Amino acid sequence: MLAERDVASNVSTDRLVGDEDQIHKLFEDGDRALIAADQAALSSIFAEDYIQYDASGKPSTKQDVLNNLTSGAIRYLSMVSTARQIRLLTNDVALVHGSEQDEVEQAGRRFQVRYIYTDIVMKRNGSWQIVASQLAKPVY
Repeated sequence: MLAERDVASNVSTDRLVGDEDQIHKLFEDGDRALIAADQAALSSIFAEDYIQYDASGKPSTKQDVLNNLTSGAIRYLSMVSTARQIRLLTNDVALVHGSEQDEVEQAGRRFQVRYIYTDIVMKRNGSWQIVASQLAKPVY
């Protein structure tokens, strides 16, 4: 019985590590796609029902985010993510939080943006997608 439990525990741990790796890759791919304004990649990274709340509380849908990128309203020139942590809550839901420092261009101006974030990701049809994001300005 103990050996069966050890095998089940290892399978569960392997699955968790595999899911964490997939989520890390999702976010790395997302950073690259935001910099490239790659609408096709972002369309699969963000869920259809994706919602983002910025630091002021303003909501943006998936389509709002994609439109801002493709119209050139905002351009991400660089992104540096730090302290990203993943908490698997269930087999298909995880909480991801961390901080980011981006260089952006908006309305002809370049500037640095720092924020902390909390994202909810869900595994749908075997793939992880970001379904919600909350951004906040760090207080130092």
